[in-house]
Amino acid sequence: MSGKLNAVLALALVGCALSVVNARYQARHLLIELERLQQQSRQLEIDWAQLQLDQSTLGKNDRIEQIARANLNMAPLTPARTQYLTEGAK
Repeated sequence: MSGKLNAVLALALVGCALSVVNARYQARHLLIELERLQQQSRQLEIDWAQLQLDQSTLGKNDRIEQIARANLNMAPLTPARTQYLTEGAK
């Protein structure tokens, strides 16, 4: 009887040891995944800040006016160049 009890206890000990090894492996794997996701989150925050900066820069009136003058050959509207149209009397 004592031999069977020792065998059962030894088997339970091996099972517990394998369970501990498996749990540590999974914990390590999850920690690596967490660090990877945190790094990805930091990178996305950096990208978001850069996009917000770009948006605020690209929408400024001075930049739009500069592009309109340089690329589209546009000039600012002056009263001398303004033409007023009137609807003819019926």
